[in-house]
Amino acid sequence: MSSSKPHILITEPIPERVISFLQEVGEVTVGEKGTYQSEENLIKDIPDYDALLCMLSTPVSENVLSQGKKLKVVANFAVGYDNIDVKAAQKYNIKVANTPDVLTEACGDYAMGLLLALSRKLKEAEQYLRDGKFNGWEPLGFLGMELRGRTLGIIGMGRIGQAFARRARAFGMKIIYHNRSRIAPEIEQELDATYFPNYKELTAKSDVLSLNCPLTKETYHLVDEALLKLMPEHALLINISRGAVIDEEALANALHRNSIAGTALDVFEEEPDVHPKLLSAPNTLLLPHIASATHKTREAIGMLAAKAITSVLKGRHDTEIPNLISP
Repeated sequence: MSSSKPHILITEPIPERVISFLQEVGEVTVGEKGTYQSEENLIKDIPDYDALLCMLSTPVSENVLSQGKKLKVVANFAVGYDNIDVKAAQKYNIKVANTPDVLTEACGDYAMGLLLALSRKLKEAEQYLRDGKFNGWEPLGFLGMELRGRTLGIIGMGRIGQAFARRARAFGMKIIYHNRSRIAPEIEQELDATYFPNYKELTAKSDVLSLNCPLTKETYHLVDEALLKLMPEHALLINISRGAVIDEEALANALHRNSIAGTALDVFEEEPDVHPKLLSAPNTLLLPHIASATHKTREAIGMLAAKAITSVLKGRHDTEIPNLISP
């Protein structure tokens, strides 16, 4: 590559406004869909770049970072960053940024949509109609769960968990939650939310269990066979956090046994692969990681990542880049 301008790699096609913004400060390359889900491809190309704007599906490992001889910043097109070896980035003096806050409302809407679709069996009912089975109104057809008076248990009461809770409150649901630390009393009061220090106790009392926690060593397979046994048989499970928070085989087995009433999943442990037992399980709503998929939100995600990149390339102080997670 020949240019005095910094070189910026965007690993997947993203909104054009974001690309144009970055082109004002550097030479931009946009990878074809899926190319940089391969660590090998990233290792081969990363030595040419000063900045990387990557996706959750981009494996930014120490092997990759060690080859980034010019690399100054990695900005993730996501609020999470478990695809990036942050400690290795620190070792090689590479800054890392994520995109907090901008996903909150879109994800809150989406979680509520999943709950409505799952609790009222919308997927099954529509398929019934499309298959030509609808012969008129049925008094016992597709009876679901009414939300008013039901208990929503949220594991992970960050911004997105709180956004979901606000929407669920509007439907008359009771809110209980577990979090690494208790939220501020004024937010608890606003949401009329009750804190449970023990997530297992929360699970047993939830009609709907929502996972909104980050993926850590502590939350890996948080929902396993033992936890699923604590869920009431009528309970629903929703996950828009990270796939590996759930032991997918254990969940699939529980669904096949009808020991829980249903699940809606937006994320999967081995994306883009889905556990085959889940694909055949009853009462499931399986969607391809689209919680933040609105025009406004995806553009906002990209712009926040792009601004972190331009700030680093222009040599601004770390304190001027609020979404840096690793200086």
